[in-house]
Amino acid sequence: MEIKPTSYKLENCATGRQFNDEGWMLADSEHKDPALVRAIYEKKQIEFKDNSYGLYKFADWMPVSRMLEGSCAPVTYKSEALAKELGLENLYITFSGWWPEKGAQMPTCSFKETEAYSVCARLPKENDRILVVASAGNTARAFAQVCSNNNIPIVIAIPYDNLNALWFREPLNDCVKIICTPTGTDYFDAIALAAKLNGSKRYMEEGGAKNVARRDGMATTVLSAAQVIGRIPDSYFQAVGSGTGTIAAYESNLRLLEDGRFGSHLMKLIPSQNIPFVPMYDAFKADSRALLPFDEDEARVKALEINAKVLSNRKPPYGIVGGLYDVLKATKGDMEIVTNEELAAACDLFEKLEGCDINPAAGVAVESLRKAIASGKVKKEEVIMLNITGGGEKRFKAEHKWISIEPHLVMDASTPAEEVIAAVDKLF
Repeated sequence: MEIKPTSYKLENCATGRQFNDEGWMLADSEHKDPALVRAIYEKKQIEFKDNSYGLYKFADWMPVSRMLEGSCAPVTYKSEALAKELGLENLYITFSGWWPEKGAQMPTCSFKETEAYSVCARLPKENDRILVVASAGNTARAFAQVCSNNNIPIVIAIPYDNLNALWFREPLNDCVKIICTPTGTDYFDAIALAAKLNGSKRYMEEGGAKNVARRDGMATTVLSAAQVIGRIPDSYFQAVGSGTGTIAAYESNLRLLEDGRFGSHLMKLIPSQNIPFVPMYDAFKADSRALLPFDEDEARVKALEINAKVLSNRKPPYGIVGGLYDVLKATKGDMEIVTNEELAAACDLFEKLEGCDINPAAGVAVESLRKAIASGKVKKEEVIMLNITGGGEKRFKAEHKWISIEPHLVMDASTPAEEVIAAVDKLF
């Protein structure tokens, strides 16, 4: 089974300039000021393929040149039990994870698989450079699994304290190398370590939020919802660390508007963060495009205190043109914040009512929905999309044998770039 390479151009979110993707472009080379670029697809009306294509059922609106094996698309269904508990008439849950009865069979139990299968399928087959990804946890697991299964060389940087996120059914292919920042460090430190490899032509920066393939992979959650509901939702809920998934949701909404068959409105975006680490919430509530000043050491401590570890990005794409600030303003959106205790209760509630365990970040989203309804921010009759970004991990681990892994290297982010490059070179 194959798909044709997608035809698209890139558009600068600041200037509107469109240009051809000359290969792994992460920015507009003719524009000096930072701005995201967005994929503009030649095909304006999406044709949904059947589920045998996995994630690539949405390939019309993904910047991919090939189809990789083993993917699964997000699954959307109309909630009954949770909807009744919250007094909602039209609550739709988009679930990414392990829930075979619903058709969800992502073995990493995270929607980060949507990113990995999209990003890696953007790579040309003849690529001879090594991909470099930084992660707080779930992204690392997804990229490691996808690259291992498809023999794609990759270096993954992750904080040592988040290593418990790296569990797999079997040992990884030797093409996957894991490097860590020491205990007591966070996601931003892992990003800084990974960036040291950019000085070598042997490695290629994956790009994070700047990579259109990453965003358009995550955007498939909204496409799943639109296909099932038959229209664009009124409100959208998701927990965020970088905000990239919410940016992707907005961009998907724009394409659905242009498609013309799913409605003519923008979803109200309501992302959420985990207290005490809430830099984007604080900035947005202050109506500031820039993140508010904070002490780096204090921020690192707060990032380590949250239970939803994947929500711990200290340098998110918030204020950049096309970033989270802009999409919240464009959709008249808002943000919510949730404590560790509240997210734990929300996880328990979801499992009790809907029948599947969910990850802490998804618990943040569930509780943020409850808060938004209680405050009247969202009307009970609205068509609501709740993006459950990870679930089924407890069940998956109970039903399958799995292993944890140790890193190939542990290095401080302050290590000189030439030393990092030399050490990683020896791993291949």
